[in-house]
Amino acid sequence: MDSSEFLPFHRPTIYDSHVQAVAGALRSGWLSSAQKVEEFEKAFALTVGGRHAVAVNSCTAALHLTLLCLKVGPGDEVITSPITFVSAVSVIEHVGAVPVFADVCPEDLTIDPISVREKITTKTKVIVATHFAGFPAHMDELETIAGELGIYLITDAAHAIETVYRGRPSGQLGKVACYSFYPTKNITTGEGGMIVTDDASVADQARSLRMHGVTKSAWDRYGPGGYKHWDVVELGWKYNMSDIQAALGLAQLAEIDLWLGKRVMLDNAYRAFVDRNAVFPLEPSSAGVRWARHLFVVRVQNRDCVMSEVQRRGIGVGVHFRAVYRLKYYQEKYRIPEDALPVAEKASNEVLSLPLYPTLQVGHVYQVLDVLHKVIRDVR
Repeated sequence: MDSSEFLPFHRPTIYDSHVQAVAGALRSGWLSSAQKVEEFEKAFALTVGGRHAVAVNSCTAALHLTLLCLKVGPGDEVITSPITFVSAVSVIEHVGAVPVFADVCPEDLTIDPISVREKITTKTKVIVATHFAGFPAHMDELETIAGELGIYLITDAAHAIETVYRGRPSGQLGKVACYSFYPTKNITTGEGGMIVTDDASVADQARSLRMHGVTKSAWDRYGPGGYKHWDVVELGWKYNMSDIQAALGLAQLAEIDLWLGKRVMLDNAYRAFVDRNAVFPLEPSSAGVRWARHLFVVRVQNRDCVMSEVQRRGIGVGVHFRAVYRLKYYQEKYRIPEDALPVAEKASNEVLSLPLYPTLQVGHVYQVLDVLHKVIRDVR
């Protein structure tokens, strides 16, 4: 790509082998949930270090089903981060519970354990810790809080497949970890998500709930093991993943270590050449972590002006994220004052995500930073 072409914020990495894997699933005749889904679940559980994996059609579905499996509902409060995608908060409302926003840590924008402790009441049932941009949440402190008070701790690991926290891979962080395979994620199934847990009862219930509360999957009912009658044991949803998606996921999963190495190289290049007098990258906040390098997020002054001009000059950018409580629905419902969560409020106005994906080259990093630095000088 030469410098005159638009550099997109993200481009999914799709090889011919991935296309062939999807074609194989299409030719198999099993287009919904069947053998490929089971294979993907087993492979993914091994990758992230969990005992049980349940494939669903989005991370939103994964978070929703997790709350249901933990019996979260009306009268309960769920402490969560405001610097996250809105669906992570919407699912709390969908089960009838109340989202309670804690502030975030300034260095990595993960949920602040001190703020979490301040937000706990007798109604608190769950803490949702988002691993932001691939940085792990402060799990030691959060696990201490959850353990002391008998509160569930779950992780939104949409950004964190490859993340390792002090020797523990992401699937071992929290009672349940929820993943995304959206096109911008480190591996993709087009749309899709995964629930990972060591709790067999949670996994079993999630498998039923993802498919209308039915007790047997299509593969169980119609596969080579012989027909089995099914029943409906509780009200469920249509949240299952298809074999077509799972075939792509399996093919992508085979590349994850190679792609992480490329992301590390690009992330390091950004950190080496960014002008830290004007651009302030997020940083991992503790030793002994491997972060997934999902996003390269910086803070800049006059973010909206900078973002608009950078994109006008041919570089795609993103915002991860505007604080959820500043979105119209949540602002009107909860009326959170501007000074209530100062770190999140400031980040909401400053964060900017730069391109970071395996097909990017180091030369593109130089190109991105050159444009960004010039724009910042121009808009001052």
